[in-house]
Amino acid sequence: MKKTVLVTGASAGIGKATAIYLAQKGYNVYGAARRIEKMQDLKASGVKPIVLDVTKEDSIVSCVNAILSETGSIDILINSAGLGSYGALEDVSMAEAKNQMEINVFGVARLIQLVLPQMRKNKFGKIVNISSIGGKVGLPLGSWYHASKFAIEGLSDCLRNEVKQFGIDVIVIEPGGTKSEMIESGTDDLKRVSGETVYKDLANAVIKSYTTQKDKAIEAVEIAKLITKSIEAKCPKARYAASNAKPFLLIRKLLSDRLFDKMVMSQMK
Repeated sequence: MKKTVLVTGASAGIGKATAIYLAQKGYNVYGAARRIEKMQDLKASGVKPIVLDVTKEDSIVSCVNAILSETGSIDILINSAGLGSYGALEDVSMAEAKNQMEINVFGVARLIQLVLPQMRKNKFGKIVNISSIGGKVGLPLGSWYHASKFAIEGLSDCLRNEVKQFGIDVIVIEPGGTKSEMIESGTDDLKRVSGETVYKDLANAVIKSYTTQKDKAIEAVEIAKLITKSIEAKCPKARYAASNAKPFLLIRKLLSDRLFDKMVMSQMK
């Protein structure tokens, strides 16, 4: 019997690539996002588009209930919807900060709450939370983005041990730079928020660094393949880091805070 998968953030980037890849692998896939007009092409791959705004309670509940009424269960939840907004902590409005946390943390948590009862009943479930290299490493001018991804790492660690008794696996995926619209939207945000403030020199250096790294970004389908590997593993690992994230994560592990900060800031010139 086909497993039913709900992939959020399916209008672009990792979410879109994952929805298509899993549908091609024979899963029953629902692709969810606010911009349903950007998901119409998913139908050609067998993905069922569904509207979801992870910042709105009624939208989250409606999405989950609609899928459950059609299929009876959501076997795999892939939380890929995310926002990468940047700016100096001093410059970012609290409204923008709260919006980032709503999308990257609270929306994720609410979806998990809603799919867990059926997963527990079935004694089966896979919850995949898309973190980032930024869930382990904090870089300048990304405080709220990194805070949200650090939160996802901690949330997943706690949840994993809460639901293991019910046959449910919780998996964290840690991409490095991935080709998507998030890179450009993040740098645009940085220019808007801190491009003309006392942090403008650092903002320009960070933008230059990110632009340089853009060519090293991997295709979103590579993360889709990593996600598939994780959900098909008999005993999945708690974390799967993308190939381009592993070297940086190793350096972070080996260096002291002082040396790591020095290395990071040496790239911001």
